[in-house]
Amino acid sequence: MNRNVELLSPAGNLEKLKIAFAYGADAVYGGVSHFSLRIRAGKEFTFETFKEGIDYAHARGKKVYATINGFPFNSQIELLKKHIIKMAELEPDAFIVAAPGVVKLCRELAPQIDIHLSTQANVLNYLDAQVFWDMGVKRIIVAREISLKDVQEIKKHLPDMEIEIFVHGSMCFAYSGRCLISAVQMGRVPNRGSCANDCRFQYTLYAANEDHGTLFRLEEEPGVGTYIFNSKDMNLASHIKEILDSGAVDSVKIEGRTKSPYYAGVTAYAYRQAIDDYFEDKFEADKYQRELHTTKNRGFTDAYLIHRPFEKTDSQNHDYALSKGSYEVSGLVTEDEKHFYCKYKIYPHDEIEIFAPLNSTIEECDNELGKIYQKENGKFYISFNKILTETAKELESVHSGNTNKIQLPGKLPYLTMLRVEIDEKDCCSFE
Repeated sequence: MNRNVELLSPAGNLEKLKIAFAYGADAVYGGVSHFSLRIRAGKEFTFETFKEGIDYAHARGKKVYATINGFPFNSQIELLKKHIIKMAELEPDAFIVAAPGVVKLCRELAPQIDIHLSTQANVLNYLDAQVFWDMGVKRIIVAREISLKDVQEIKKHLPDMEIEIFVHGSMCFAYSGRCLISAVQMGRVPNRGSCANDCRFQYTLYAANEDHGTLFRLEEEPGVGTYIFNSKDMNLASHIKEILDSGAVDSVKIEGRTKSPYYAGVTAYAYRQAIDDYFEDKFEADKYQRELHTTKNRGFTDAYLIHRPFEKTDSQNHDYALSKGSYEVSGLVTEDEKHFYCKYKIYPHDEIEIFAPLNSTIEECDNELGKIYQKENGKFYISFNKILTETAKELESVHSGNTNKIQLPGKLPYLTMLRVEIDEKDCCSFE
């Protein structure tokens, strides 16, 4: 039994990197915008802040994998060479690469950096895995469309190769990234890291008669919708036991190219518990699902790892494309653990749930500012009698546009989130 199964989370910026680690991730993946499929999220990382994140991770015994998984044109190869050398100087734990030529280039220019093959390479069998293993690839991030049986077959043929699978996050309508809808309609190429998510759009359907040029608009049945390409989000938390029982998986990966800090925290928290509970023989799927359903999503599906595509009838969401969620993040605790930044809105006497990093210790208190208390459900809450800024200015309420630090009635762990349950129709800047 492999007790060293890695939990790998997305890190779109330095804050999300720290949150992922605080809530249970063993490693994160991210990158600057150059030559990465995380080009939009990657813009939040500079070379300097990415290096800071790597150093932060290594100081805590964690890992960072750098994405260089775009598909370059001939005109970019010289720039790519310089980029590989510069990224290697930051000392990440591995490069995530998709194109065979880029794999070869990384081995030549930065042989000290491990290579992980991106899911964009769509590896589904041990023959393809063998080719990349022979090229020096240490880990295969298999295609999202693979079955668990095929994962086991690859591991059987290549026992020393690490295998990483996606367990949560957005799904492509096509084989991961092998889609041109965005390129045709918006001029934004998915395999260049700039997908416009055209598959999430609502479409109007027409029927044409070429003989006499008649065009009919097709009316949809109420409730059916016209989100014809829109995939539900992957959620395999309930299948972690089957995945780990297989003995073939070395790393479980959460998708999150452009997701929120709250998503980074909740998904790491839920899957960390699922993995740890599995090894302690107390796996409880409903517990993890309750947390995961608080995040915005397009509806969940267990995708293709457990069931073949032709066995599925629930992988598409034809009703809506905007993510739904049941919780809003009201605040994020600062590094001094005495203040928070408002991310939504807070009024005096609101009851706000405390969502703290894994294995945190929270002390109850009751004073002039407010109170921190635990309820019968085992959860901790906070309520404010007064809302005071760091400089003791009293406010009637505080909203996300206010950038002042707000005083807490007692200390809370760094990166703790304050959250409230909301109507699903509401939205938020933090989520």
